[in-house]
Amino acid sequence: MRFLLPLLLVLTMDANAQLLTGVWGGIRTQNAGGCFPEYSTELHIIHMQNNSFMGNVYSYDHERFTKINFTGKYNPLTHRIVIIESAVLQYNVPDSCIPCIKTYELTFSKNGLSDILQGEWRGHEMGNNNNCQPGKISLSRLAKSNFPIDVYQNDTLANMQKKLKLQNREKDVVQTISIDTAFIKIELYDNAEIDDDTVSVFLNNTLLLYKKRLTGKPLVLDVNVFANTEYELMMYAENLGRIPPNTSLMVITAGRKRYQLHLSSSEQKSAVVKFKYVPL
Repeated sequence: MRFLLPLLLVLTMDANAQLLTGVWGGIRTQNAGGCFPEYSTELHIIHMQNNSFMGNVYSYDHERFTKINFTGKYNPLTHRIVIIESAVLQYNVPDSCIPCIKTYELTFSKNGLSDILQGEWRGHEMGNNNNCQPGKISLSRLAKSNFPIDVYQNDTLANMQKKLKLQNREKDVVQTISIDTAFIKIELYDNAEIDDDTVSVFLNNTLLLYKKRLTGKPLVLDVNVFANTEYELMMYAENLGRIPPNTSLMVITAGRKRYQLHLSSSEQKSAVVKFKYVPL
């Protein structure tokens, strides 16, 4: 029993942390002296590993907005969250305003069926160390985002994608799947004789696998998906192997459901699978 309890604790902590993945929206206020007394805010937690996470936050007011990426840490024992913004990705603000790089200290709680993030924030102006006027923030989980959802991609793949020159190929939609879970596992195998088929894989035009050889051992992708957001997984053939076309077996595990799909890509077409997470 003494070995089982630590394992159960780890599993519980990981499950609690995964509850944060998704879209959060609400209001961020700012003390007197800031550009605006309040901002509409949308927080996207797009990737989690253990109790650490990363994503983007949008602050907006009509046509004025900022998009800033962040990293964060969740303590499942205290339900406390610290989010630290790092780089301003996009912004359109009045000339008299400077985007603020913020740190949030939040608490996760439930109010009936609603998930809530509440707390305070502080920060400094982009490009200098001048303090921004601090404020408070209150967010709840949203069913759908008002902004495009980014797909998590590590820095190595991001740099690779900047240098890619893909051929313009027709997309062959093999199947459209409705799933009821935010976490899916995708496995790719060679479909027939192992003949050195090599593929690159994109999710919503974001490179996730680059020039990987298909074998009897699966290429595995663990993907967090957002509710009511359409996803398009594309298999781009880097070569056709010794026996054209480039074929693969894709196995998608989504909760208790499992899908097996046979894909075929060529120099003219790329196989595509579409899916959407629709909460029950």
